[in-house]
Amino acid sequence: MSAYAVSEEKNRWLIRKMAELGVTEEDLEETFVRSSGNGGQHVNKTSTCVQLRHKPSGIIVSASRERSQSVNRFLARRELLERLEARNGVQTAEMKRVEKLRKQKDRRRRRTATKVVS
Repeated sequence: MSAYAVSEEKNRWLIRKMAELGVTEEDLEETFVRSSGNGGQHVNKTSTCVQLRHKPSGIIVSASRERSQSVNRFLARRELLERLEARNGVQTAEMKRVEKLRKQKDRRRRRTATKVVS
């Protein structure tokens, strides 16, 4: 696997996590698409958006956050690994953050509902 335009530590983490989950590069089908959004002519001329498909599970991930294709390749792989972990029942940091926000909103909703009734 090639190194991406991120730190060596992040590249090592990606390799270790892929090995841990049993994901190989042969399992991935990668396509490059033109991104949308800010960036003007640069975005319209280059294919920096990365679509990644995990063949065994059928999960499709897309990453177009950065202007660099290499960084987007890393981000797509990271997102794919998080989704595979979620499918296996492991709660990722992102899932914990979303759950915390959901609980806060529920708490606020209940609090305002009781204030309106009183």
